[in-house]
Amino acid sequence: MLKNNKTVEDTYSTRPTVEAIASSVQMKQVMADKTPGRYLLKAMMAGFLLSIVTVFMLAIKTQFAATHLDGLVNLMGAIAFSLGLILVVLTNSELLTSNFMFFTVGWYYKVVTMKKMLWIFTFCFLGNIIGGLVLFFLMKFSHVMTPEMTQSLTTLVHKKTVESTWLNIFTKGIFCNFFINVGIFIAMQFKDGLSKAFYIGCGVVVFVFMGYEHVVFNAGLYAGMLFFNLDALNWMGVLKNLVFAFLGNYVGGGLFIGLVFAYLNGKRNSLEQH
Repeated sequence: MLKNNKTVEDTYSTRPTVEAIASSVQMKQVMADKTPGRYLLKAMMAGFLLSIVTVFMLAIKTQFAATHLDGLVNLMGAIAFSLGLILVVLTNSELLTSNFMFFTVGWYYKVVTMKKMLWIFTFCFLGNIIGGLVLFFLMKFSHVMTPEMTQSLTTLVHKKTVESTWLNIFTKGIFCNFFINVGIFIAMQFKDGLSKAFYIGCGVVVFVFMGYEHVVFNAGLYAGMLFFNLDALNWMGVLKNLVFAFLGNYVGGGLFIGLVFAYLNGKRNSLEQH
C-alpha cells in the first residue's frame, strides 16, 4: 500500500483564490475608509453599467417580440445582460452582490469586522442605486426608451413587486447570487480576460433566463420606473422585493459560496499563520 503523505493543507485546492479575495477585501476597506468618494464612484459605475445593459436587454426583448420565439428571445436578453457583470468585474467596479461573497470570506479570515462589513454593504448599495438613477436620468433625454420598452419594464416590475411573495423573492435571490458568485469564483482562477468573461457570463445568463432576483438589478429597474412610469410603482412591493432579494442574495453569495469556500480552504486564523 502506497503511503499517504498528504496533509489537511493539501486539500485546500482553491486556497490562492480565497487568499486573493481576502487581500481584495483589505484593499476595499482602505478605499472605503480613506477615500470614500472614490469608493462611491466605483459603486456608482457598477450600478450605471448594470442599468445601461438593462436597457439593452429591454430593447432586444421588445424588438424581437414579433418573432413569437419567447424562449429564444429571453435567452438573447440573458446573454445581453451578462455583458453588464462582465464589465463590472473587469473594470473593478464595486457591486453589492459580489461583495457579499468577498466580505464574508474576509470576515471568516478576520480581515474585516462584522460592523465594517455591514457598513460597506450599505455604502456600496447606495452607490449602486445612485448609478442606476444617473443612467435613467440621462436616458430620459435620449429617446432610446420606446413605449414598448417602458411597457416591458412595467410588466417585469409588476411581476417582481406585486405578483411575487416574500418567499418567492428570497428563494430566487439565493439562486441568483449563488450562480453569479460561483461564476466569479471560477473566473478568479484564470488570468486571461476571455476565460474570466466566459465564466462570469455563465452565471448571469442562468439567473436572468430563469428570472431569479438580483437586488441591484431590481433597484435599477425601479430607478427606471421613477423616470418612465412612476404611477405604476407599488412602493410596498418595491420595499418587499428589495429587502428579501437583499437577504436571499446574501445567503446565496455570502453563505453558500463565500462562507463555504472560506471554510474549505482553512481555519479562521490560518491567514495569520500563513
